[in-house]
Amino acid sequence: MDNLSFEEIKSKFSSNKKIKIASYALGGLILLALLYFLYRQFIWMPSNEKSNDSWWVGQNFIAKDSTNQAIKALEPVVKKYDGKSGGEISQFLLARQYMEKGQFQKAIKNLEGVDVNDTYIRIYSIGLQGDCYSELKKYDTAVEKYLEAADEEDNEFTTPMYLLKAGLCAEEIKDYEAATTYYTRILDDYPAYGSQKTIEKYIARTSTIKKK
Repeated sequence: MDNLSFEEIKSKFSSNKKIKIASYALGGLILLALLYFLYRQFIWMPSNEKSNDSWWVGQNFIAKDSTNQAIKALEPVVKKYDGKSGGEISQFLLARQYMEKGQFQKAIKNLEGVDVNDTYIRIYSIGLQGDCYSELKKYDTAVEKYLEAADEEDNEFTTPMYLLKAGLCAEEIKDYEAATTYYTRILDDYPAYGSQKTIEKYIARTSTIKKK
């Protein structure tokens, strides 16, 4: 290659289909990466920043217990800023308002769509789905959601809280062995929470039923 002139190298490139295809593919990837960067920098990021101010009106109505007004304020924000941080927070708040009105299917649909980096909002989005399914008496699904929320990120508050809820729903479907397992996990791994909730009485209850 060192002895080849530019024209000869150009000729070989033009005649080699594999090199041409690889070069075009690489060029296409670079172009896509550039377009994505420009989109993020000049379109998505400014819109995302603007979205962070969008949910305060709805939050103010929530603070005043004005559920219908909050829903009316949050619904267009969710639609306008879907995928942006403010839109995702609005969707979480909207789901909570649907729960207040007993519209649990609507709440579930919105909670399933919440996609945020905030750990606790993510955990609560899953756990609240469990609450909705529990209200709908779909206890099997509620247990699944509570366990998912409990294991989303191990901590001293939400993990034992959702294990307790999973146990209570397991009792509703008469799965006392599973309920005992969840309660025992609280006792062993989260003794402070277990002591606060006197978890031993739950274990005693389900263990006794299980042995009958």
